[in-house]
Amino acid sequence: MAKNKIKPSLNEKSLIDKLAPVLQWILPAFIIFLWVLATNSSDFKLRLLPSPTAVIERTVKMVSDGSIWEYIIISSQRALIGLVIGGALGYFMGMLNGMSKVSNAFLNTTIQMFRTVPVLALLPLLIIYLGIGETLKIFMVALAVFFPMYLNTYGGVRTIDDGLLEMSKVYGLNKWELFTQVILPGSLQSVLVGVRISLGIMWVILIAAEMVGTDAGIGYMATQARELMQMDKVFLAIFIYALLGKLSDLVATLLENRFLRWRHA
Repeated sequence: MAKNKIKPSLNEKSLIDKLAPVLQWILPAFIIFLWVLATNSSDFKLRLLPSPTAVIERTVKMVSDGSIWEYIIISSQRALIGLVIGGALGYFMGMLNGMSKVSNAFLNTTIQMFRTVPVLALLPLLIIYLGIGETLKIFMVALAVFFPMYLNTYGGVRTIDDGLLEMSKVYGLNKWELFTQVILPGSLQSVLVGVRISLGIMWVILIAAEMVGTDAGIGYMATQARELMQMDKVFLAIFIYALLGKLSDLVATLLENRFLRWRHA
């Protein structure tokens, strides 16, 4: 009885779904409103904020000369290469340790220990061993996304119902059929959660990586602008990262809607 009272009705759900496209922009609009108020303040520190108009003008200028697309493309390439390498390794190791007791006993504890070390804490060592070129940036992204992909894949495999696995053996499924028909679909939801987390983490790590000894990318754009006190350009770099993060989240949502249709059935 109590559960039925707090459960939203179909009409309420329908109304929320209709208003969702509007509701999601209310908070950003309010933040922009506060931003406008702050730029009109007489306080010295607040006057260091660029106005929305200045950021828009900077955006138009960089779009016109094409430099903004160059920065975005370079950063996106680094992020995607790191995501593919780290994500693939994390998925493979998660599947391996989830399915094999021997591999799990041998590798899982070591991986769990290393995942507690922040990637940024390794930056001084990585600079010494890898230099400050492209290898450093891609490696940092790959290392950062490896752990969420590993943990979610490993967890997805380990939480598959033992009864389901036993039943598949009773029906005579071989190892390949067991993997493709039971383990793969059974762990998919958890794997996609790992993908979603990884898509967010890769941009966070890339920001830090691109601020170290680089001459291209959005992080370089922000660092250069900060040194020249071009605050409108710094804010533009922040907005670009935010938009890329939102785009990544939309991609993750599309993947979930495509492969997890049964959730909405």
